[in-house]
Parts: sequence; C-alpha cells; structure tokens
Amino acid sequence: MAAASLSSPSTSLLSTPIPPTRFFSRNPKPTARVLNPKTKKPPPLSCATASPTAAASKAGSWRELCSLNSWVVRDYRRLVDSVGALEPALRRLSDEQLKAKTTEFRARLALGETLADVQAEAFAVVREAARRTLGMRHFDVQIIGGAVLHDGCIAEMKTGEGKTLMSTLAAYLNALTGEGVHVVTVNDYLAHRDAEWMGRVHRFLGLTVGLIQAGMKSDERRASYRCDITYTNNSELGFDYLRDNLSRNKEQLVMRWPRPFHFAIVDEVDSVLIDEGRNPLLISGEDNRDAARYPVAAKVAELLMEGVHYTVELKGNNIDLTEDGVAHAEIILGTDDLWDENDPWARFVMNALKAKVFYRRDVQYIVRNGKAIIINELTGRVEPKRRWSDGIHQAVEAKEGLKIQADSVIVAQITYQSLFKLYPKLSGMTGTAKTEEKEFLKMFKMPVIEVPTNLPNIRVDLPIQAFATARGKWQYVRAEVESMFQLGRPVLVGTTSVESSEYLSDLLKARNIPHNVLNARPKYAAREAEIIAQAGRKHAITISTNMAGRGTDIILGGNPKMLAKEIVEDNILPFLTHEPPDIDMEGESLSHKGLSKIKLGPSSLGLLAKAAIMAKYVHKSGRNEWSFGKAKSTIAESIEMGQTIGMEKLQEHLAEESEMYPLCDAIGLAYLSVLRDCEIHCSAEGAEVKTLGGLHVVGTSLHESRRIDNQLRGRAGRQGDPGSTQFMVSLQDEIFQKFNLDTEWAVRLISRITNDEDIAIESNVVVKQLLGLQINAEKYYFGVRKSLVEFDEVLEVQREHVYNLRQVILSGDSESCSEQIFQYMQAVADEIVLVNIDPQKPPKTWNLAKLLDEFVGLGGKLLGESFKGIQDENLQSALEQMHGCGLVKADSFALPNMPVPPNSFRGIRKKTSSVMRWIAICVDDTSKKGRYTNTVNLLRKYFGDFLIATYLNAVQESRYDDAYIRGIEREVLLKTLDTLWKDHLVNMNKLSSAVNVRSFGHRNPLEEYKIDGCRFFISMLSATRRLTVESLLHYWSSPMESDEIFNTED
Repeated sequence: MAAASLSSPSTSLLSTPIPPTRFFSRNPKPTARVLNPKTKKPPPLSCATASPTAAASKAGSWRELCSLNSWVVRDYRRLVDSVGALEPALRRLSDEQLKAKTTEFRARLALGETLADVQAEAFAVVREAARRTLGMRHFDVQIIGGAVLHDGCIAEMKTGEGKTLMSTLAAYLNALTGEGVHVVTVNDYLAHRDAEWMGRVHRFLGLTVGLIQAGMKSDERRASYRCDITYTNNSELGFDYLRDNLSRNKEQLVMRWPRPFHFAIVDEVDSVLIDEGRNPLLISGEDNRDAARYPVAAKVAELLMEGVHYTVELKGNNIDLTEDGVAHAEIILGTDDLWDENDPWARFVMNALKAKVFYRRDVQYIVRNGKAIIINELTGRVEPKRRWSDGIHQAVEAKEGLKIQADSVIVAQITYQSLFKLYPKLSGMTGTAKTEEKEFLKMFKMPVIEVPTNLPNIRVDLPIQAFATARGKWQYVRAEVESMFQLGRPVLVGTTSVESSEYLSDLLKARNIPHNVLNARPKYAAREAEIIAQAGRKHAITISTNMAGRGTDIILGGNPKMLAKEIVEDNILPFLTHEPPDIDMEGESLSHKGLSKIKLGPSSLGLLAKAAIMAKYVHKSGRNEWSFGKAKSTIAESIEMGQTIGMEKLQEHLAEESEMYPLCDAIGLAYLSVLRDCEIHCSAEGAEVKTLGGLHVVGTSLHESRRIDNQLRGRAGRQGDPGSTQFMVSLQDEIFQKFNLDTEWAVRLISRITNDEDIAIESNVVVKQLLGLQINAEKYYFGVRKSLVEFDEVLEVQREHVYNLRQVILSGDSESCSEQIFQYMQAVADEIVLVNIDPQKPPKTWNLAKLLDEFVGLGGKLLGESFKGIQDENLQSALEQMHGCGLVKADSFALPNMPVPPNSFRGIRKKTSSVMRWIAICVDDTSKKGRYTNTVNLLRKYFGDFLIATYLNAVQESRYDDAYIRGIEREVLLKTLDTLWKDHLVNMNKLSSAVNVRSFGHRNPLEEYKIDGCRFFISMLSATRRLTVESLLHYWSSPMESDEIFNTED
C-alpha cells in the first residue's frame, strides 16, 4: 500500500538543503544557526540532519498501522480488487456495449437493487470509459477516493493526485438514480474546465452534463439543472437557490423543485465550507437615502488619530471611539449626539474608520475602472460581483474618492453551511482537510479520510526561518530565489497580498531576475493558466498570491498541453484578428526570459504555417472584423475538437476538403503536432528539473490556518516528484499584529544570538512557539465560525419554514393555494378572539366591543354591511344562549340573533374544509383552557367561518374566471410574505449585533438571540397572515380600484 509521507526523503534531490539544526544545549547561552541573506545561497549541511532516523520511521509506520484511517482505507481495498477483477471483461466490450451499461444499471435500480449492489461494476465502467475518452485510467487510490465520496465523506488527496478524475466515479454512480448530482467548484473557470473535460466521460456513457456559469439566462440554467450531472461553482448555486425563493411564479424557477438537492461533491471543500463560511450570500436591494453621508464621514475619519480619538482591535476588526474622539467628531459634524435617531452619524463614522484601518488597497481590494473590487483573501482572485455589507463598501468607496454605490438592503441571505446542509448526501474533496476534521464532524457529520498517494511522497519540508524584521525576511527571500534561479530549479513564492507580491517583484527586477507574477490584477489574472503551466519549467520563477483553487497542477518541465495551446495562439491569432486583447498584457515578454525555447519539428512548423494561411484567408473573406474574444474561442474550440477526433481522422477530413479551407480542422491538426513536440521537450526538461531537486516552494508568511500553508506546500512533490518547501516569517508579519501576540520573547532571543536583526534564525523552540500561535489563531476562528453557525441555525429553521411555504404557494394547485388562504383567515379570526377573551372568566367580562371593532375593521365594507347595528350586547346574548348547548352543525354554524354567514360552503371540498377547521379548533392545545373553552371555540368557529364565507361570496360575485382569481391570491400571498420576510431579515441582523451587549449583564447572547428571534418570527408570521387577509378582502371589495397590489414596489 502506497501511503503518503511514509518514505524517507532523499537529500540528494536537493541542491542546497537547509535542514533543521539543534539550537539549544544544556549551556546557559543558546546556540543557533545564523544565515546571512547577503550570501547567494545558504551553506549546505550534512544530509544526516535532513533525513528522519530509523527510529522515527518505525514510529511513523507504527502510528500509521494503528490509525483508524489506515483501517478504513484497508477496507476499501476489497472494492478496489472487485473493480480490478472486472476490468479485463470490460475492455473486450465495444463502445456501444459499454454505453449500454448505464441503461442496464438503471434498470437494475428500478427493480430494487441499491447503489451498493452496482458500485463495483459502475466504477469499473467509468474507469474504462475514462481510458477510452481521456486516455487516463483511474489509479487504485482514486477508486478508494471515489468510494469515500460516495459514502458521504471528505477525501483528502495530495495535490496532483487526480481529484478531478476521481470525482467522476461517485458522480456517475449517484447520477444513475436520475435525481441529479451537483459537482461544485470554487470558480467558473474550474466548473467550465471540468464540465468539458470530465463531461466527456459522462456523455460517452449516456449521461447528460450541465454547466452553470455567471451571466447565463434562466432557460440555460433550468436546462443545466435538469441534467444528470451539473457542474457549477458555490456562489452560483447559492444565488440560484435564493433567486428561486424570490420568484413570483413557478415558470421562473430554475432548480429541480420540489427536491432541488440530492447529492453534491464539493471541490476544495475546506475553502468553501470553512474559509468562505464566514461570509453569507446576500441578495440585496438598493437604498440611496444616505449616500451623501459617506464622503463626509471619510473626511472625519482622516482627522481622527489612533490612540487619541479611537482604539483598534485587529483580532476582531473592532474600533472604539474614545470620549475625546466622540467629542471631536461631534464638533466637526456640528451635531450634539452622534447616535441621534433623527440625525444618525455614528454608523457612518465607525465604518469610515474601519475602511481607513482594516481595508487596505491592493490587500483587501483593488481599484479598477472607478470601482473598488474585493480580492478574495483565500484565492487571490478579484470578485467583481461581491460587495461588503453594512455600509463598509460605501465607506471604502468614499475613502478612495469613488462614486458611492447605493446602500444595500437585505432581501435574501444564506450561509454556505446552511446551503450545503440542505443536501441529503454531501461529500467533498481537497488536499488539506485533516487539520479541520473535528469541525467537519461537528458541523456537517462528515469524517475526513486520508487517501494514500499513488507514489511515495519524497518532498522535503525544510524548517521555518524566523526574522526579527520584515526587511530581513524579504532580502533573504530574494537571495533564496536568486540562488535557486542560478541552479535552474523552478521556484514558486507564495505571498498573502497583491501588495507583497509586487514588492518582491520589484526586488527581483532590481537583480534582473526574470519571473512571473500571479495576483488579482487583470494583467496577471488573465494569464493564470499560462503562468501555472510554465511554473515547473527550468529557471521559472513564479510569485503568486494564495494558491487555493488554482485548479492547474505545476508539472515539472512544463504542462505540454498548455504550452502547445500558447504556441498555436501566438501563431494563429495575429492572422484571425487585428483587435488587441481587452486587458493590459504588460510584462509578458519578461515571463519568457530565462526559459528554454521549445524546438518544433518540420511537420509542426508546416502545419502551423498552413493553419496561419487559412486563418488569413478566412479573415480577409469575412465581412466583419473578428473580435479578439471570438478568435480566441475559435482556436479553443478547434483544439478541443482536435483532442476529441484525433490526428488520423483530422488528416482524412483535411484531405477530403482541401479546397474548402477547413480552418478548425487545420488548427486542430497543428495543435496535435505541436503537442507531440511539446511533450518530448517537457519530458526531457522535467527529467532535468528532477535531477536538480524539483520545484522549490517558498512561503513568505504563516497564514491564519496551517491548512492554507499546507496548500502551498502541496504544490511541490506531486505524484512522487522531488521537491522542497521553505517558510520564512518575520515577527512583523500581520498575523502576529492582528492577534496582538507577544513576540518580544523572540526578539530578545534573536538579540542574544546576533546583533543583526536581518539575520535568519532557525530554532526549534522559536518555530514551536510560532506554530503554537498559529494554532491559537485557528482556535479563535473556529470559535467565530461556530458562533456564526449557531446564530445562523436560528435563522435556518425560520428560512426553511418560509421557503417551504413559498414552494407550496408557487408549485401547489389552486386548491392548496385556497386552503392556505382559509387557514390564514381562520388564524386571524382566532387571534382577534383570543386576545379579547379569557376562557376562565364568564362572557360578561370579555371585551366583546373591541372584538367586534377589530373583526369588522379587518374586512372593511365587506364585513361592515353585515355587522351594521350589531353591538356587544347582541354578541353576549348569543353566547349566553349557546353556553351549554349540545350538538353543533359544523358546516353551517351561526350564533343565534347574529348575522348569518353567506351560504358559500357548497360542495364536498368546502364542507370538508369547514369540518376540518372545526376539528383543529377543538384539539388545539396551544390556547388557554378554562370553564368557557367550548364557548370560546364556538366563537372562533363563527368568526372564522363568517370571514371565509364572506371572502368566497365576494370572489364569486366578482365573476372573474378561476385562473385570474388564483393568480391574484398567489400574488398577494407571495408579495406579503416576501415583504415581511425582508423586514424580518433586517431586524434579525440588527438583533445579532445588539445581543452581544447583553453579555455585560451576564446573559448568554445566543440564548437571547434565540428567544427574541423566535418572538420576532412569530410576530412576522402573524403580521403576514393579517396583511394577506386584509389585502385580499380589500381587493375583492373593489377589484377595479385595487390594482396597486401589482403596481407597488417591494
């Protein structure tokens, strides 16, 4: 069994190993290894210190043997054997016979077999289909990973082990039920890539494959969600769910209702459920009322000084105004009270201060085309459609002097945790999840299974180097990169922000070291695939912000497919279009310096020339100028077609249509020929890079989680390749400042060792302490996420109730919609009755006059005419006559000497409905009980029946057809529910902020939130029922005058 990290690393693979050294002896004065950043490379040490001892290896093997994970993996080996045993027979099948297996499996499931019964055969079929369509055969460890996914667990596979291919196994198996499978990635690029790439396997086997991308229309989304397997990204999935629950008719729904969720495979599951878990998805409306206040508040913030007018807590991103700060701000603004409800300035000033202190340009956001665009701190990508809530984004815009966009008002919201809990079966895959296993188990009941690597991992993780100052760290990083560049080893430098990546880039430019930069800036982000494709080549230097979700492996020697595509584009694009690319490509020439040139054979050169001539002819013969985007997409489609069809068929096609100038065929054939040359070049260069030691990864800061650091480390040593990693941190790094951690002890230690603050120190004690601080940061953020989940669970229950109610209204038939209205009317009548009576006291003490006024006021003139002249004495007399009465006719009940309800309960359904409501009243356990409970129940029955009968009578007299009537009812129900739910979300967000103050009174904020949130929700539902009933009665009392129901905005 090949297991990750069991083999001893070989130091001969490293040109300049920097192994850990022993720093502290029993002597009073500590000793440490001091590294001079001015030297071009660190001095080599003996190999003995870099390789584990035999005792450590045995201990590691023993721990591996005794771990629960190893026993789980061993159990999956039986499935691997079963799949392998089926492989020879499946290889003998024709393509059509292999495709027919899908129909066979579905027939067996229909006859009562389970997915477990067909699992081994299904996996074997997918393995064979992938071999035929992609030329890729699943490794045994990928079979194990597919089984882990099918069992609803998280499969942890190291970078480069083939998670994308592994997912096809569980996706195919679960798609056989016909209920839909969602494969969720972290961005549109990966969703599109996987749908096209892995979709070839599924389509070959007869399954339909859908793709959800930003900007798609509703019809396209609907068709994609109805496919057997749908590829999408997490944000599009969440927003589609929220938009469906804001739609006003079922024709607008795009997901599979009433059960939109069945099984999901979440790629980079730790990034989605943990890192992104702190940011809820919001759909918001606009509110322009306070736009003018933000620039004024920004000016105030500029005049306030930290430590004098306000204090900062970096850990929780909190700012508190001092007494002097409040007074100063009030004088500047000319107000007596910042918190004055009629002239509120406090929120704007606080947001302006947060924008000034916590939100830094080129770190949290970039400015592009007059807009502040958020940078995802986890992936390093920009997110143009995302905005900070609670006025923060407007405060940032004011700080930068940009146009202030409208304030956001929450219309719908959900967290990723709540979204993915909606799946009955959920699984995930990532390269780094084990450190967060407790959180996955607690939050999602998903264990993490470490899948062994296909080949032993021989990567060497060198000890962390600590610096007293940031200047010393960056100088040493520069020296390390320069040293590796001279050796020819490819280097990947991970940074935490745009700002730091460009700072290091400037240092390397000063030394004339060619390199690539990959960060959120458009000129770099647009070339992401190209940069990653070259990151493993000899002499390649790549500076990148966080590497999570990049989706492209760094292959030693270069990625031949990406390089071949780049060569084809360089040769064909100038002949297809004269339009320049829509982004700034500055720095492209620098990225190729130092890299060996790929030598193309005569055949490739000839095919490229032929394709270029055809492109030139097509361009000249066309009536309209080709856009750059159209030309690039044509080349991409031609390459895809070439990979699908193959070289032989393309040559035949070109020979048959030589006079027709088949451009796509020519490009496809040229690509395949160039690809062959690139594969030869990359293979030779890759072997050379391996002898040099493989990819060297340099981390320039510890992140707030060990998991993020491990994602960067995982880029080296993929699939048994050699590689090394080195992290360098300074005590001035943001993580130490943010958590206000005490690093003085480390500074004192360094000063005892050397007087030069720029010197690197490798110390086991220092490293242990720094990692301990990182673990404390992880615990803090776990507490934050746990608190958010607990608070969101309150809203989750309420959201589920409201959204289920919406789906009943949207998707139900006319009878269910009418029944919902009858329930509302009975509930409103009950509330009016119960609030004005006490079943433990006689009727003469009841507030019957108020009861009548409220009831008549509810229906306006519809009820006013029927109860004209009726006084509380009449009602009391009727109740006295009914007290102690015997049997009651439930479907035609009326109080003596009181108005008789219209005879509207005609037909078996309406009579049955009336009887069922009476039974519900009689068995109601929620209302107060007493001696006069039966009288109260009769009163509830009478007013409820009267309200419903009056409504039905008004509808019948309107003489509108049933379709129009049901449309009005559905519109009123949805509009009222949505309006009050939106207000409820605003109130709940205010409540979540307000309850924290109650902790000063020794009260639990969560319990307070639950109690008040429940009270708010009950009030919201009551107001929804009442407003719905009032709106419907008002409409049908004068339909021609009530069109404002449809004309007023939410």
